[in-house]
Amino acid sequence: MEGQREKLWTKDFVLLTICNLLLFMNLQMMTPAFPAYVSGRFHANDFTVSLVISLFALSAIVARLFSGEALKRGKRNQILIAGLCLALLSSAGYFWSGTIAMLLVMRILFGAGFGMVSTTFPTMTSNIVPPKRMGEGMGYFGLSTSLAMSIAPVIGLGLLGEYGFGTLVAVATVLILLIFPLIRLVRSSGTQPAKKMAASHHAPKVQFFDRAILLPCFLNLLLSITYGGLISFIALFGAEANLANPGWFFLCNAIAILLVRPISGKIFDKKGHIAVLIPGALLVLAGLLILSYTTTMNVLMISAAFYGLGYGILQPSIQAWIINLVTPEKRGMANAAFLNSIDLGIALGSMLLGVIATATSYPTMYRMSALLMAFFLFIYFLYLAGQAKRRKAYIAGKELGA
Repeated sequence: MEGQREKLWTKDFVLLTICNLLLFMNLQMMTPAFPAYVSGRFHANDFTVSLVISLFALSAIVARLFSGEALKRGKRNQILIAGLCLALLSSAGYFWSGTIAMLLVMRILFGAGFGMVSTTFPTMTSNIVPPKRMGEGMGYFGLSTSLAMSIAPVIGLGLLGEYGFGTLVAVATVLILLIFPLIRLVRSSGTQPAKKMAASHHAPKVQFFDRAILLPCFLNLLLSITYGGLISFIALFGAEANLANPGWFFLCNAIAILLVRPISGKIFDKKGHIAVLIPGALLVLAGLLILSYTTTMNVLMISAAFYGLGYGILQPSIQAWIINLVTPEKRGMANAAFLNSIDLGIALGSMLLGVIATATSYPTMYRMSALLMAFFLFIYFLYLAGQAKRRKAYIAGKELGA
């Protein structure tokens, strides 16, 4: 029985990881293609382009707040099916969006569906991963997101360039459609802890957030702001710097993430977040600084590798840290908060860094992003100093008591 409980690679774990891959393939194929499509099709300015990214993210945030609470009450199936249907219909709806207003409506609807589904998948997964292997398990699960990041932007931009927006939309829609039969094969055990807790309380308290996870969520927000600047403006930065295909940044970035994620998860499980957060933040900072001085494809690849290694270390470690800080019935809320910090960061990054880029330049914008990671380290060091001070006071108190 002990060996069974410690088993990570179950059928459900594999199926949920594949479903998550398909969901994020849709997202990562469409998102980098939208700025180029919206600029060309509707002759939109930078602010309108950023709305396509930010409105999606903001609607996903709102949907996740309610999804986390619904998952705590054991309503997994309702949230999952409703979210998948919304994602499917809005993905297909892009094809008929002849105006920028209609396209933005579809982005809002997709954001809501994506928010519901992307909260449910990691919550189901965290409930079947052995607690002592949480960092490793969520790291491997996160590889599905990383794999999508590595191949989907290149596929999406390629389909848009070669075959047009309609073909891109058709492929993205089919990816969501494939999730429906796969998810039926997953057993319901993934939400048992939440169901039991919901059943044991007549009126469970509504809680959209827990103060215990405030720090890791804030750190993840800072990291995600930098990613918002990348996903929104790397294509425009590349065109300005005369780079052949800046979309390859995402491929190199995600290969680095794929390589480091399983290792960082195991280090987290053995030594805690202090062993991974500092080197991860330094690598992201270095990647952004190198990017800001990029003039050739080789330097672009080096910056992508640094950023990817850091991002691959940080994000699954922060997610595992957040999950470990809450009780099992609050994992839906915790995962919602983690994912919301990503989407809020991407939305803020898309808008604020876009304003900076307009006022200055893309290289200056990426240097400002690097400063955010310096702030990340400053906040984290303050937290560590506070922890050390409290530990010292506790030990001193015990010695006095003895």
